[in-house]
Amino acid sequence: MTTQTLLGNYALLATTAELAYQPVDPAKIVQGPASVGVAELATLGDVAIGVWEMSPSVTTDIEVDECFVVLAGDATVTFDDGSAPLQLQPGTVGFLTAGSATTWAVRQTLRKIYIARS
Repeated sequence: MTTQTLLGNYALLATTAELAYQPVDPAKIVQGPASVGVAELATLGDVAIGVWEMSPSVTTDIEVDECFVVLAGDATVTFDDGSAPLQLQPGTVGFLTAGSATTWAVRQTLRKIYIARS
């Protein structure tokens, strides 16, 4: 994971920020391969703020409390509990609840800004 320090009066172009990439745990891949890139920008107590990106793939996850804004890409997030799916595209603001079991179907590389409780 790349960590960038946000200082006072600082700006970062999140659409082109450099990310540290790693493969996804094979147990979470439904259709792949899949890789994830992350740049953690700051922490505020138990809240992390960063940029996250996933390559086209289908993967599963267990979520943390998170608010996010999609910068690029196209994906659908479905929930094992039958909640309405989230359709993600640039400009989408989303919320995830801790403990939700999800499946991410990423059709175009998805990049988002996240604010998540760790």
